[in-house]
Amino acid sequence: MLDKIAGIEGRYQELNQLLMEVGDDYQRATELSKERAELEPLIVKADRYRQVIQQLDDARTLADEEDDEIRELAGVEIEELEIEHENLEQEIKTMLLPQDARDKRNVILEIRAGTGGDEAALFAADLYRMYSRYGERQRWKVEILSSNEIGIGGLKEISFLIKGNGAYSRLKYESGVHRVQRVPITESQGRIHTSAATVAVLAEVDDVEIAIPENDIRIDVYKSAGAGGQSVQKNATAVRITHLPTGIVVQCQDERSQLQNKTRAMSILRARLYEIEEEKRRAEIDQDRRSQVGTGERSEKIRTYNYPQSRVTDHRINLSSYNLPAVMDGEIDTFIDELATREEADRLAAAGFDA
Repeated sequence: MLDKIAGIEGRYQELNQLLMEVGDDYQRATELSKERAELEPLIVKADRYRQVIQQLDDARTLADEEDDEIRELAGVEIEELEIEHENLEQEIKTMLLPQDARDKRNVILEIRAGTGGDEAALFAADLYRMYSRYGERQRWKVEILSSNEIGIGGLKEISFLIKGNGAYSRLKYESGVHRVQRVPITESQGRIHTSAATVAVLAEVDDVEIAIPENDIRIDVYKSAGAGGQSVQKNATAVRITHLPTGIVVQCQDERSQLQNKTRAMSILRARLYEIEEEKRRAEIDQDRRSQVGTGERSEKIRTYNYPQSRVTDHRINLSSYNLPAVMDGEIDTFIDELATREEADRLAAAGFDA
């Protein structure tokens, strides 16, 4: 670990020297300053880590003194420093891990009703509310990009944007199949049914990151339609974009103008294409990555919401909450925190560190 720190400290000193020599090249100065700012927190931690090591050595020397009072004071100091040493070491190991460039980005969530008919659509609407409430708790902004409702308050599918610093870092673990077990409102015999909905979590990307040639897409426009097929727009403002190389289809109809719907649809398409490229990259780096916690595989059954038992179980980490109403109201940090901790431990192990 200290060897890795030394390499980063060398780069930090080099950046300081380059900044002194950069002159009037403000763009270059900005780039160098940004890189230095990213390294600085680790440099500060490393400095303190070395100080603690030295202080521990001094305290252990004092612990061998004949004076009882000095030995007692040294023992207290050693205990405190050992705790700080352990915490600093863990923090530095985590900081040395490669960072996911998407973690600080806004996130696009796509929820689709799966098996279960109307009940699956109602569950999809419940999941949308759960994530909306979670976003509100984080003081993030939630914007619907497109939706397809059914008449009883359910959602065949919905795409929405959650804007907030670190939104992707928190919600990236939610990709997968969510299963619900409950008595549907349409069930007269009181039998429990199992339904499902899929959740896809995509990092919002900029135009410049994913270039989409015009020849690669087909754009169709049509009149927006509400629940039950009723026309809600006289003009053709809804937009359907088909990405010809991949067959991906994106539709948006919730905005007032054709241009706004096209912009929204292109944003979703870029996010999906970016995710495909990221999946390819991750597969090349680590073939076993798909079996680890937080892979985001959409075919995975990741969580079950059991209404009769008021239980929510995350199958990836075998963690259950017995307060289903709170979870459905957006209190999902218990699962997210544990998933993040587990992923960090896996990454530390893969990097050769002890978790």
